[in-house]
Amino acid sequence: MVCENNKKRPESQRSMCDWAEQIFGPVRDPASLVERASVEMKELGEAVEARDVSEVGKEAADVLILLYRLADQFGLDLDQEVQAKMAINRSRTWVSKGDGTGSHL
Repeated sequence: MVCENNKKRPESQRSMCDWAEQIFGPVRDPASLVERASVEMKELGEAVEARDVSEVGKEAADVLILLYRLADQFGLDLDQEVQAKMAINRSRTWVSKGDGTGSHL
């Protein structure tokens, strides 16, 4: 039987940002997070091209962690921002490009 105190809590934007600041220090310039996310996106692209499912998950998570930290620098809750943006996206008219992407009119 596992005690409640021994259960892992799910990560949150706050827990990830707190961890990153403890490990890497405070962000001096938010642009550095964008630059690092670009590096991680390149690694994600390589994992996708190689069809390496395990690496795709890890690299996508790295990108998301950096985006959480970037949003935090501006006092934003990224989960709330996604909810608000999806409300906008759902109200738009979209045109499919036929490749799984598209654009709004």
